[in-house]
Parts: sequence; C-alpha cells; structure tokens
Amino acid sequence: MFPLHRGRRLRTNESIRSLVRETSLSPTDFMFPMFIAEGKNIKVEIPSMPGIFRRSIDLTVEEVKEIYALGIRAVNIYVKISEDLKDNAGTEAWNKDGLMQQAIRAIKTACPEMIVMPDVALDPYSIYGHDGIIANGDVENDSTVAALVKMAVSHAEAGADFVAPSDMMDGRVLRLREGLDAAGFHNVGIMSYSAKYASAFYGPFRDALGSAPKDADVVVPKDKKTYQMDYANRIEAIREAVWDVEEGADMVMVKPGIAYLDIVREVKNAVNVPVTVFHVSGEYAMIKAAAERGWLDNDAIMMEQLMCIKRAGASLISTYFAKEAAIILNQK
Repeated sequence: MFPLHRGRRLRTNESIRSLVRETSLSPTDFMFPMFIAEGKNIKVEIPSMPGIFRRSIDLTVEEVKEIYALGIRAVNIYVKISEDLKDNAGTEAWNKDGLMQQAIRAIKTACPEMIVMPDVALDPYSIYGHDGIIANGDVENDSTVAALVKMAVSHAEAGADFVAPSDMMDGRVLRLREGLDAAGFHNVGIMSYSAKYASAFYGPFRDALGSAPKDADVVVPKDKKTYQMDYANRIEAIREAVWDVEEGADMVMVKPGIAYLDIVREVKNAVNVPVTVFHVSGEYAMIKAAAERGWLDNDAIMMEQLMCIKRAGASLISTYFAKEAAIILNQK
C-alpha cells in the first residue's frame, strides 16, 4: 500500500496538469505601462529597458490598437515633459491641453474600449523630481493632495476611466473621490497605489521619465522615503490598503511585484476589492539583462514570474512584459 497518496499521478502529462492547474493567465490579466513623449513620430528606446519605448501620441495610439487586438484591455500611462514646463507646484499636471490630457483623449478616441489609467503624481512635473510640493525641506502633504485633485479631475475630463494615484500622500484617496464626485465624475474609478515601497527597483522607470529626486537650490529630501513605504514593513501595507478602501479606492496596488509577493497575499486577504500588482521596471530589466547574456530564458522566466504574481493574489498585473506575454498566450 506504500505510498497511498501519489501526487505524481496528477503530473503525468500536460493534459492532466492543465486539468488540475490552480492558476491561469490571460491577456486580460495584464495592464501595459506606456511612456508618452512630446512631438510626432517619436519612438525612443529606453536603454535600461530593452523593448520599451517613449512614444509620441500618434505612435502610442498605434501601439494601443495593437495591444488591444492581442486581448490587453488596460494601459497606465506616464508622460515625459520638457524641463521648462516643470515647477515646484506641478501646475502643468492639470493643464487641460497638457501632454497627458492630449494622450488620454487620443487613446480613448482611437480605441474607446481600452481602459486608460493615467498616473496621478507630481514627480514628472516637479523641478525637484518629487511626488509632491516641497515646503520647509519636505514634501508637504495637504497642499500636494489639493494639487492631485486638480490633476485627477483634468484626467477625468479628458476621458480617463480610472485615475491612479502613485504619490503615497496621506488622505489623497478620500480627497480624490470627493473631488471627482463634485465635478460629476462619479463613475471614474480610483486605482490607488496603496502599498508602494521605497524600492531600488524603480531605477529604469526614473530614467524613462527623468523623475528621480534632483539637486536643488533649496533643501529637499534626498530620496522618497518620507512618503513611500519602508520595505522592512508588512503590517503597514495592510493598514494602508484598508485605509484606501475605506476612503473610496476601487482597486489597490502593491508595488514592486516579485520581491513583495508576501505583501500581495496579505493585502489580498485583507481587502474586498481587486488587487493590482506592478511588476516594475527593475524586475523587467534584470530579466532582460540576464537573457541577453544567455543566463536565463526570457520567455520561460517571464511567464513563470507572471504566473507567480497571479497565484499570489493579483487581479491585474501592470507589467512591461504585457505585450510579449499576450503574444505567447495567444499562440497556445
């Protein structure tokens, strides 16, 4: 009778394994982060992120159509603006004719069914590279939140389906919900970056947008640790996610991804809204660099990591691999 239980019976071949597989991936599980550049017919590869580009709006629209055809149904978008448009208050962020607002309108016009979730944070617009307004040597919370509300309403006016606050200011979800509702945008959702850690994995992203903290003529924080979370903390992430849901978030996010799967599961168990996970630029870049050297199989590692993120509890995965993974899934 030994052994009574044989787990290998359910691993005999791929047909059996597929019957009992607990987790599956689909292109609709992915959101594609996109970088928008000024100008026309612009396509510039980001050196630290092979295969990822800053595109002008016209080429972004063409890419959106292509990924929609692959089954991807959501994009989160970021803009790189000219230095002369930046200031401490981030006032370009709510310019109704700004690059972000133009991009939202263009995407929704060309592909109305694509869900557009623009980033809500001041760092792309700040002369100091911080996510908020600098006052007295720190990022001032409440004045930043007021600016974020104006930014989010301008995104909604342009046609955004969700706004995605990535700033980590206290109380911003409540104020965003109030501001959107007051402006008549009751059906525009909030996907909150609830557990966003002060991580070294963001380096390539900051290269893409020029949004790293900068030297300045006033005292500014040298990093983002006064508002992004300490990566030593777990319970704090649960608390932040619960607070955001209580304030009106329709989705919450954990960022980064692979190195934080314990947090993904904890948050998933604690809230009753969808959990998004950001498979971030550094995680992408490491796989690409290793694959270029022949140390790892790009496609195998990509699919394994995405499956692991989904298994941990992700309802949606924001990943630079979205297009590559969707192509592979569509071939099966």
